[in-house]
Amino acid sequence: MTSITTIPNLGPATEAAFARAGITTAEEIRALGPDAAYRRLMESGTPPHFIGYYVLVMGLQGRPWNDCKGAEKAALRKRFDALKAGMPKGRSELEAALDRIGVVERRR
Repeated sequence: MTSITTIPNLGPATEAAFARAGITTAEEIRALGPDAAYRRLMESGTPPHFIGYYVLVMGLQGRPWNDCKGAEKAALRKRFDALKAGMPKGRSELEAALDRIGVVERRR
């Protein structure tokens, strides 16, 4: 099993975010692919961020994060927006669970 940080562009903070999503190895990310892996991040409470998404895509291709430009970047933006649109609106499952047990303030 290989550390997530072996994927180009991904560091310790990204590795910690994936761990919170239940993904702990580079192999798991590769098997899921960038869209499903990023969806898992969002489902675990990581706020969606386009740069984080395309950094992941570029890393899985073995490319530097800043290699994404022009039409390719525009196409990735459409994929990212579709991923984001497919997420439930409002709080994450984690926030909702914390709310139910009284750990976070209820939203009214």
